[in-house]
Amino acid sequence: MTFTALHRAAGADPEPLSDALLNRAVALGVPESSDLDWKSELPPAKGMAQTDFPKDVAAMANSGGGVIVFGVRELQKAAVSRVDVGDFDENYERSLRSVAITAISPPVFGLKVHRLGTEGERAVIVEVPASVDGPHLIYRNEYFGAPVRNDADTVWMKERQIEAMYRARFDERRHATEALDTLFADAATGRSSAMRAWLIAVAHPRVPALRTRITRDEARQVLSKTEELALVYAGRSGIHPLESVDLRNPRPGLRRWVAVNTATESSSAWKESWISIHHDGSVTLAAVVGGHRARSGEWLEGRHVRSVAVECAIADLMALLCTTAEATGNDEYDIRVGIEWSGDLPLMILTRDNMGYDYADVSTPLHRYTPVETTVSASESSVDFYWHVHDLAEDCLNQGGVSNVQMIHPPTRDQTSSQT
Repeated sequence: MTFTALHRAAGADPEPLSDALLNRAVALGVPESSDLDWKSELPPAKGMAQTDFPKDVAAMANSGGGVIVFGVRELQKAAVSRVDVGDFDENYERSLRSVAITAISPPVFGLKVHRLGTEGERAVIVEVPASVDGPHLIYRNEYFGAPVRNDADTVWMKERQIEAMYRARFDERRHATEALDTLFADAATGRSSAMRAWLIAVAHPRVPALRTRITRDEARQVLSKTEELALVYAGRSGIHPLESVDLRNPRPGLRRWVAVNTATESSSAWKESWISIHHDGSVTLAAVVGGHRARSGEWLEGRHVRSVAVECAIADLMALLCTTAEATGNDEYDIRVGIEWSGDLPLMILTRDNMGYDYADVSTPLHRYTPVETTVSASESSVDFYWHVHDLAEDCLNQGGVSNVQMIHPPTRDQTSSQT
């Protein structure tokens, strides 16, 4: 559920943004604030980078996020009536997001754009996320500045404010790295990595949303949705870690819910997996990916990792991230994926030949697998997120000399949509 400055000002509970909510705020004469800005008109699509829109977005991002509402007339900074903003199509929405990326440095990703109302009272609400990448700068020819909200006004930061925000950015990056380190070490501890290679994957929200702890029922719903979504990203022709955990009965852990391993028999130990959903929106996955059963019926060595096992684990992680982000109100995530192997011989990632048999001739022996890191936004389009799933899997496989991703096939996207 969504909770924004508009909800707070109108005294509403968390709920999707709606025309009724906007009408209520206008009827109450809600004033502008540091995280709420009324606008009567949309910026023109042509030359949008030269309008105040980039400055308004950057100011919101530098101030902890907020909403810009187009389609409301204000007087003395308080809402007085609705105004129709005119036609608003997908191309214009792409332009808004594009300008937030190209006209602001560093870019502001993750804008959420909502279209409300019918003809005569059409409105557009732009949600600007909180950012840890500030200060976001606006360039005008040879000059630049860092805008920030000062209650209902937008002003320019002084030198000391810019300095403090850069310091905060570096501190946040250090804290984010420490958070990933802690999650990764926790997920990797106690795994039998001398016998079989383990894939360890963790994700932590860059700006964790403040909310109550998720309940067991919520965790169960997240896991159920995750199972469905993971099969969209990668089908059933591989071993999914989600198949080997108890999705229906998550157990409590330290500020988390844990889907415990169900592959406990000696014949199924090669599929051991553990998954956790943390109350702050973090997720972890630990799964055996070495020593799987080969098509010939024999067992691979513990250091031999099938590429399809890596793809299935990545699909499961990203599906878990997406569904958890929706349930916990998070957006941007930092991700780290590694393969833990402590045996004497080097790790090998195996691909498949045209007959479906494991093939090692293109593999690069790895004495150490370097963890792969990336950042994704759970609020981006489903196609763009699908491509992040593919690209993360590709990075994980390329390190072992494997070129092709075999199971994860996102739909094609045209050049315009790929830039949004």
